[in-house]
Amino acid sequence: MIRVLVAEDQSAVRAGLVLILRSAPDIEVVGEVADGERAVALARELRPDLVLMDVQMPRLDGVSATRQVVAEGLADVLVLTTFDLDEYVFGALRAGAAGFLLKNTEAKDLITAVRTVAGGEGIVAPAVTRRLIAEFAAKPTRPVTGDPAVLDSLTRREREVLSCLGEGLSNADIGRRLDMAEATVKTHVSRLLGKLELRSRVQAAVLAQELGV
Repeated sequence: MIRVLVAEDQSAVRAGLVLILRSAPDIEVVGEVADGERAVALARELRPDLVLMDVQMPRLDGVSATRQVVAEGLADVLVLTTFDLDEYVFGALRAGAAGFLLKNTEAKDLITAVRTVAGGEGIVAPAVTRRLIAEFAAKPTRPVTGDPAVLDSLTRREREVLSCLGEGLSNADIGRRLDMAEATVKTHVSRLLGKLELRSRVQAAVLAQELGV
């Protein structure tokens, strides 16, 4: 079972999310909270597999709450919001969120996203992914915010995998492109995340885009 904590300040929306998640036989909602501080506290107490986190919440916003949950290794975080503005996207991903979805996501896609993140793969809403790609493509001279030297520890193959992550490819897609077994791709992803001291493959994707890998 995938144990999920739902953090959403609007009671009606929270009830809807819980209803959707509970319709899946392999997902268990272990708690519900209405603010960021409570989300962090309950994550510490319950140690869920995943926190479904709203961005705008009282007492502590979702990005700050995500940063705390990830820093303490309490759970993976899937951010869900009505806002697709860049500062929210980058803020959530840099805070360590494993995924980012908009609240207009279909119920079946929400369930798929939870399963995907719980399975160790990051996910970003297609609409958001397109904006991210457009953002970087439109600004080829964008200042590098990461240190290229961090890549020195990677093998050639790991750099190739990192480049694929930067394009938003899944493990299966990477395997097909680089002619590798999916299990081998997972190993490379795990190793490069460790070397780069990153929490999620989505963080790796952001780094790859920033460094132009």
